[in-house]
Amino acid sequence: MNYPLTLSFKVMAVAPQFTVTDATGQVLFYVKQKAFKLKEAVTVFADVEQTRPVAHILADRVLDISATYRFQGTDGRPFGALKRMGLRSFWKAHYEVLRDGAPIFTIREENGWIKMLDGMLLQIPILNLLSGYVFNPAYRITRADGQPLLRVQKQPAFLEGRFRIERLAPVEPADEALAVLSILMMVLLERRRG
Repeated sequence: MNYPLTLSFKVMAVAPQFTVTDATGQVLFYVKQKAFKLKEAVTVFADVEQTRPVAHILADRVLDISATYRFQGTDGRPFGALKRMGLRSFWKAHYEVLRDGAPIFTIREENGWIKMLDGMLLQIPILNLLSGYVFNPAYRITRADGQPLLRVQKQPAFLEGRFRIERLAPVEPADEALAVLSILMMVLLERRRG
């Protein structure tokens, strides 16, 4: 993948739809979440036309702060999971990326104050339109040994969510795909902040 990657979506959409492009502008992933589902169900495509599915992301339970989101290939075989770390995620978002049930990456929000200040600004009429410009959360993806691999930061945008994904260290291709899909699901869950 040619970094930096850009993840963008419309804020006012009924069913969230994300596009992930690389540094050359080529579409890598198109993500469409099913609307009005109590249990998360997301399909990831390799094209905007939605003709080439590459993965499905399915929640293991309905609306839970500690849910696990399982990644399946188009053949139905699982290849990883993203687990939200429940109460630890209230102050700062905290997720673990799993393979065969064992954590291989951790995703953590860098600054919990940004989330809190953004939540307060969102409650003030008119000023809430500025929250996307003022408060932009960042997340760091690290290996189990603590080595930083990727960094995700929300970019200032109006009526659009835009995130930039930067590589901090070399990543194996299989791990890279799992990490980027985990970032996509994390952004779907955290998109209402900042």
